[in-house]
Amino acid sequence: MSGVVDETTQATLGFEMDSTVDVREVDETTWAILRELCYQGKKDRFTVPVEQKTDFASVPRVFVWFLPRYGRYTKAAILHDYLWSVEVPAGRISRVDADGLFRQAMRELGVPFLRRWIMWAAVRWGALVKSDGRRGWLKEAWRVLAVTVVALPIVAPAAVVILLTLPIFYLVEFLVWIPLEISRRVRPRGDRGAKVVNKPTLQLKL
Repeated sequence: MSGVVDETTQATLGFEMDSTVDVREVDETTWAILRELCYQGKKDRFTVPVEQKTDFASVPRVFVWFLPRYGRYTKAAILHDYLWSVEVPAGRISRVDADGLFRQAMRELGVPFLRRWIMWAAVRWGALVKSDGRRGWLKEAWRVLAVTVVALPIVAPAAVVILLTLPIFYLVEFLVWIPLEISRRVRPRGDRGAKVVNKPTLQLKL
């Protein structure tokens, strides 16, 4: 869903109707945009340029079960990455307004009410780690806290279980890796059957 008409300006809000997400993988967490992605706000128009980097929705691994990195909100996530990395440092928009556009874009894309507000609250919390992100934070603090209070009982129990499970799985994976790596190393160097055994890593972010 996109292309909501603003009755006050007659401008078509949101992403262009024929816009598509076309990307190239840069590394295991980053992609580059191959086609411009244009978004019309109530006042300004933003264009995510070709080669702009994105990691889609920046979701910690313990919450991916609840908010996948890809979804109906993908375009909004790409726009938000662009706003935070380009428009905010250039001083053309504040982080609080960038986060507001993120929530607005999700609404126009048809993301359900509670899900988009939870994602908005998450990026508002994330703004606190930025020096300029604390500017104006208290203005929206009451809404951030209200959404957080609603979301925590839903997501926290499963997140805790996943957080405990990840290191256990890593330990098991590491114990399986040890004999495989030893076997590879003791094989004669001319043995073409000795395959590289990838060492496991503990990752809390996909």
